[in-house]
Amino acid sequence: MNDFTALRYERHGSAALLTLDTPANRNAFTPAMRDDLAQAVAEVRADTQVRALVLTGAGGQFCSGGDLRGIADAKLDNAGWRGRMQATQRWFSELVLLDKPVIAAVDGAAYGAGFSLALAADFVLASPRARFCMSFLKLGLVPDCGAFYTLPRVVGAQRARELMLSAREVGADEARELGIAMELHAPEQLLPRALALAESFAGASPLAVSLVKRATGDAGALAAMLDTEANVQALAFGSAEHRDAVNRFLDKKPLAFQWPANKEPNQ
Repeated sequence: MNDFTALRYERHGSAALLTLDTPANRNAFTPAMRDDLAQAVAEVRADTQVRALVLTGAGGQFCSGGDLRGIADAKLDNAGWRGRMQATQRWFSELVLLDKPVIAAVDGAAYGAGFSLALAADFVLASPRARFCMSFLKLGLVPDCGAFYTLPRVVGAQRARELMLSAREVGADEARELGIAMELHAPEQLLPRALALAESFAGASPLAVSLVKRATGDAGALAAMLDTEANVQALAFGSAEHRDAVNRFLDKKPLAFQWPANKEPNQ
C-alpha cells in the first residue's frame, strides 16, 4: 500500500474507505489530493478483496472543490488547462466506471468538484448539515469532473441546468427530494451506515455487480462528455471573467455573479 499525503486509505472488512483528509482547506482538490485519489482509485480497482468503496471527508466537510489559490498561481495556456483536466478525468472516469459499488458519505460542504465527486458514487448518504453546490459559474467556469454526465442522469436535464446556471446551494432535505441523496443520517451515524451498506456487498457476486453497473452506465457517453468538458473548461479557465472572480474571492470581495440578483426588478 502506498503512502498518501492528502487522504487516508483504510480497510473495513471487504470495504475500502477513502477519507479526504486536509480539513484546513476543507478537503479541496489540491494537486496532492488529485494524485492521491488517482492512486487510491487504481488500488481499489485492482484489489479483488475490495467489494465496495466508501468516500468521505474529514473535519465535518466532504470537499470544497478546486484549490483556488493553486489555480490562481498556475500559469497555463489553453492546452495546459486541457491537459490538466484530462489528467483528472482519467482517474475520475475509472471511479465512475468502477465495477464495485461506490458510496459517498457527505457531511458538510460538497462544492464544485466536491459535488461532482459525490455524484460519481452509486449511493449518496448525507447528514442534515450537508450542502451541495455547483459553484462553478460564480468563478466564471463550467462544471467539471463529469458533472455534465452525472447530474442530468440524477435530477433530469432541466433541473441540472438550473443547478449549474444558478450555482445555488442545495441543502440536505432538498438533495433527498431531488434524488441527489438517497438517505439522510445524523453525523455520528453517517459513516457507520455507509460502511454497513458497503459491507452488505461482501457476499454478492462480483460479476453480477459489475454487470449491473455496466448495464446502467454508458462508458461511451461518459468519454464523449469528458472530452467536451476538457475543451470548454480550458476556454473558461483562460477567460478574463474567471481571473476576475478568483481575484475577488481571494481578496474576500463580493463575486460579480449572485443568485438571485441583489437588485429588485426594474432597478
